Amino acid sequence: MTQQEFQQRAHTIPHQPGIYKYFDAEDVLLYVGKAKDLRKRVSSYFSKTFTTYKTHELVQRIRKIEFTIVDSEQDAFLLENSLIKEYQPRFNINLKDDKTYPYIVIKKEPFPRIFLTRKKINDGSEYLGPFTSAGKVRELIAFIRQYIPLRTCKLNLSDQHIKKGKFKVCLEYHLGNCKGPCEGLQDAAAYAESLQQVRNMLKGNLGSVIAHFKAQMQQHAAQLEFEKAELMRKKIEHLESYQSRSVIVSKHLNSVDVFAILKDDELAYVSYLMVSNGTIVQTHTVPLEPKLEETEQEVLSFAVARIRTDFNSIAKEIIVPFEIEYPDTAISITVPKAGDKKKLLDLALKNVNYFKDELRRKKILHLEGSSDIEKKKVLYELQSYLHLQEVPVHIECFDNSNFQGAYPVSAMVCFRDGLPSKKDYRHYNVKT
Repeated sequence: MTQQEFQQRAHTIPHQPGIYKYFDAEDVLLYVGKAKDLRKRVSSYFSKTFTTYKTHELVQRIRKIEFTIVDSEQDAFLLENSLIKEYQPRFNINLKDDKTYPYIVIKKEPFPRIFLTRKKINDGSEYLGPFTSAGKVRELIAFIRQYIPLRTCKLNLSDQHIKKGKFKVCLEYHLGNCKGPCEGLQDAAAYAESLQQVRNMLKGNLGSVIAHFKAQMQQHAAQLEFEKAELMRKKIEHLESYQSRSVIVSKHLNSVDVFAILKDDELAYVSYLMVSNGTIVQTHTVPLEPKLEETEQEVLSFAVARIRTDFNSIAKEIIVPFEIEYPDTAISITVPKAGDKKKLLDLALKNVNYFKDELRRKKILHLEGSSDIEKKKVLYELQSYLHLQEVPVHIECFDNSNFQGAYPVSAMVCFRDGLPSKKDYRHYNVKT
């Protein structure tokens, strides 16, 4: 779309907040943006001199402009992020993170089970998370079950079935891992209280869980149930020990989100720390690909909104290295200069630097498509690290295995000039 073509329809764009969408000749969405003043913002694309080829290319491809008026800048901000997430337009910032994150689900059913899932189903169940590691989620569920007895069976524990005596307690009950709701040995109110303690643990609020166990311990002691009181005391000791080992930032901090950014010529990297009740409960770092002339502030603002949405953050304070545009007035933006918050920001920056270095190292190791100079550079580095007399242009690696001392086998992989040579791979049956 030329400047003259745009001027013919510029008067139809209002001076109001909203989002605008650019489409090409094939009606493919190219770009989504937000603006306090739609006409001023859209007009700027057709009146300024561009410093990058990508912005110039975007303007040349525009054939249709659509806009949506909203009530406030905050609404425009939220709508822009949701549209980018849904359509992923070619010229918008691309969050290069296509993982499906695991959740802990509290199933909507009588005496709800808790388990790991990667799919959110609109069935009324409660989903806690997401979390960045499935392995950590499994460890967390195992940790919870050590202290809070919950059922793991798939039985339909309706009141009608329980009253008819359809079920019998299983081994989990006799091991102390379940309190037997299937036989009516635990009522729904007591089970719901246990689930509330699960929620507290997942939010990092171990203090509430410890207080709950202390109350139970005192109740058992008052009723002369000393064995049960001793069991509660051991649980309290273990939780207090775990709490002392966890990453406590500050007992004076409540729930905050911490973001740090590192930007180079091609990509930006954003690190995220979720802090709940003074404890770091989630960490995540993602690469982003700016497509136009976005500044660090614009990239970080986009990442903050997207990551907070993905991780269902409810923190009312965001800690960042510089001021960013975040129109939600209920959220406070903090740029710390010293103290615990500055230490958190430094930790996030340390994580983002490590993440970038790891990506660089991985890129070096993936030599396919690299130039001969890049391949030789890696081989020379390997020669130096291993103190070899010659450049390792041909590498063979062997691995041996057996089945309880019998049926020995061996395998060999081969690398030529730093690349896998799969035609030279071998498998051996070893005779001894």
